[in-house]
Amino acid sequence: MLALLADAVSDGRLTIDEHAERVQRACTARTLGELADLTADLVVASAQPVRLDGGRVISGIFGPARRDGRWVVPETLTVTAMAGEVEIDFTQAILQARRVQLLATVIGGRLRLVVPDGLSVVVTTPVVLGRRRGGTPPAATADTPVIEVKGLVLGGEIIVRTPPRSRRFRLFGSRRRPINRT
Repeated sequence: MLALLADAVSDGRLTIDEHAERVQRACTARTLGELADLTADLVVASAQPVRLDGGRVISGIFGPARRDGRWVVPETLTVTAMAGEVEIDFTQAILQARRVQLLATVIGGRLRLVVPDGLSVVVTTPVVLGRRRGGTPPAATADTPVIEVKGLVLGGEIIVRTPPRSRRFRLFGSRRRPINRT
């Protein structure tokens, strides 16, 4: 990214001031969407250093589906769980925007979202003959990323949880007890 900006200033496609401003924005960017905007006018789409995913539907129809690991989350993500289970793990995901809309259709299935601390999930979809567990309150600051779940849940469930914390093995119990010397 920075090399592309340096090439653009040396070729005369950017002024020194434009280059300094874009480098500053690149260093403070929090999402891929912010990075992609910095070079959109400099090179063709196939040569962009950051390519954004258009978003594919994640569907678990009569079976399981899972999205985890390091992946790019589009601004709008569509999920379908019909008599199946879909698990979406956001712990290593890269968000394109601070606000992501997750359009969910859950009919007789389960949608499980695994989110790290610092990522807020707001479920606004009505749940009919099903249940909703977990979720976090709306973001307290404008910098906190938010996933807003919208759609339809009929006879299914939405589960929002954080990843399990690692437990350390303790040889002598979880608390230190004072030594009684008499």
